[in-house]
Amino acid sequence: MSANKNDPKDAVKMTSGLDSQTQADLDALMRKYDRESNTRVWEGWQRWAVGAIMVIFSLYCIGMTLFYSGLPETRLAAFLAMIVFIGFLTYPVKKGHVKVNSMPWYDIILMLVGASCFLYFAFNALPIIKLATRIQTHHVIIGAIGILVLIELCRRCVGVPILCVLGALLIYTFYNQLSYNPSLYQALKNIVYKLFYTTNGVIGTPVNVCYTYIVLFIIFGAFLERTGIANFFIALANRLAGWSAGGPAKVAVISSALCGMVSGSSVGNTVTTGSVTIPMMKKTGYHPDFAGAVEAAASTGGQIMPPIMGAAAFLMAEYMDLPYATVAVKAILPAVLYFTGIFISVHLEAKKLGLKGLSKDEMPKWSFLLQKIYLLAPLVLLVWLVSSGAKTMQFSAAVSILAAIIVGFLNKDERLTFKKIFEALEAGAKGAITVGVACAIAGMIAGCITVTGLASILINTIVQLAGSATFIGLILTMVCCIVLGMGVPTTANYCIMASTCAPILIKMGFPLVAAHFFVFYFGIVADITPPVALAAYAGSAIAKGNPMKTGINATKLAIAAFIVPYIFAYSPAMLFVNVTSVWAVIQIVLSALLGIFGVAAGLEGFMLRKMNWLLRLICIGGGLGLMIPGALSDLVGLVLIGGVFAIQYVQNKKEALCKD
Repeated sequence: MSANKNDPKDAVKMTSGLDSQTQADLDALMRKYDRESNTRVWEGWQRWAVGAIMVIFSLYCIGMTLFYSGLPETRLAAFLAMIVFIGFLTYPVKKGHVKVNSMPWYDIILMLVGASCFLYFAFNALPIIKLATRIQTHHVIIGAIGILVLIELCRRCVGVPILCVLGALLIYTFYNQLSYNPSLYQALKNIVYKLFYTTNGVIGTPVNVCYTYIVLFIIFGAFLERTGIANFFIALANRLAGWSAGGPAKVAVISSALCGMVSGSSVGNTVTTGSVTIPMMKKTGYHPDFAGAVEAAASTGGQIMPPIMGAAAFLMAEYMDLPYATVAVKAILPAVLYFTGIFISVHLEAKKLGLKGLSKDEMPKWSFLLQKIYLLAPLVLLVWLVSSGAKTMQFSAAVSILAAIIVGFLNKDERLTFKKIFEALEAGAKGAITVGVACAIAGMIAGCITVTGLASILINTIVQLAGSATFIGLILTMVCCIVLGMGVPTTANYCIMASTCAPILIKMGFPLVAAHFFVFYFGIVADITPPVALAAYAGSAIAKGNPMKTGINATKLAIAAFIVPYIFAYSPAMLFVNVTSVWAVIQIVLSALLGIFGVAAGLEGFMLRKMNWLLRLICIGGGLGLMIPGALSDLVGLVLIGGVFAIQYVQNKKEALCKD
């Protein structure tokens, strides 16, 4: 896996040089840990026919979002009709239930009937809107069938946990409606109308954001990956940090942060970059459980790394009514703290084990990397267009896609071909299925909460229980986000939490931005939190380690993600909210960095040398003290960590004198 000593190009071509068996193993891993990869197998002309349908869908989304501005009911219902169609073409009835070029008759019926229900609404949107709650029986039947087919597709591509949440809320919604009118049909009619035929259900805000922004950015990510930028990121990370103690692990942190912001998938990024970085880490001397954890923790953080930040960031912008560029800027400092925390832990582990870095011969030359710097052009262009605000997000994404195509043609090592363009459009469509379905189900969940008034009940109940103890409210919210996130995609998790928990935090006095970022962060870390830590399990499979130990290690490495949200909840200046001065922001960041260092050192059991359990506890306590807002807590934390540092420094001096 290391670069050829005589050819620095090999450092850029690391991931593309995988043999067929290794690639097959990685595909199997994706199928095991990433539900989105459990797809039908199409070969021959069928594969190209299905691919062509996917490409048409991607081109349709690009064209419609740029040039069509009809009724949202028409646009979004048609979008979901196509999602249902390509969804059943892609996902079988259950995991492993796949035959080459085979699609059971019942799947064909579900596909056609489900898509027809949404298309019926799309073509008859205006008359149905005028009918309002006076919809006819056939409207109720069509709507109910459409919802049931969507639920089945969700079970296949997203999972059961989110359906358990939806099921419980649907039962409560029926109970709520029956309390007003004992007629079961009338209750069903009201629920179907609200959830299927209004913009407060399946075609609510989440699906609107998915159709308008997310799909285009998924397609952009697919093109960007095919320009060879992932290999460039890995080579750049090798050059920047490969030489230092435990270099390959630091390479994993940097490359996963860079690649993750493009892919937006914790498991996908773990498998892609981990196929290169995990063997390098093991070869350096890291334990398999630690190597897999480093990759999983860093890959998961890709979803909080600006400028792309995964799909949920677009929803955040919509829910908070802020420009997306503003959301990305506010995410910078928390993301820096997250990755710095992992970087510090990796460095301390390397020092503890006495690990070395890569030799100069194993790293690409700066001159060669500079020749490849043009690969960053699409990403730079996107950031500039989005931050300038001169054009719409859709236009910015479309222009960036064109830039990625041009850059791909210029990269002679991994030149973009028409086949790769086809595959990128196809991959964009496949990536949109899960996000689109998750957004539709999240819209239904939000609709149930709105119809029943459950949100206000929850808000009042929890606020009364917590009273003035806002910390209890934060802890309860954290637990809800992590538990829900263990089985629900980040996008849907955020939608649900934004509808339920974020308003609770806002009512308790936390700023709007801090509340939404809080639930966003804890929805993401579920991917590395045992017992359902899918990214960590994928990393352990590549490293051939223990899944549970890898998950625990990943949680320790990503400890910043569990602490930073509390910091910006109580000190929103970190999110550039209520900033009194630049010094206030610098002070918060510096104290947080020192605090993360203290906690990481305590968890690793090493600062300048190995620590006993008492010094470890003091270090962790000092780190937490530095993270708690306030001059007194900062002073106490600084004294504790400084004391441990002084003790270890003296111990090292004495040991050196004894050796002399």
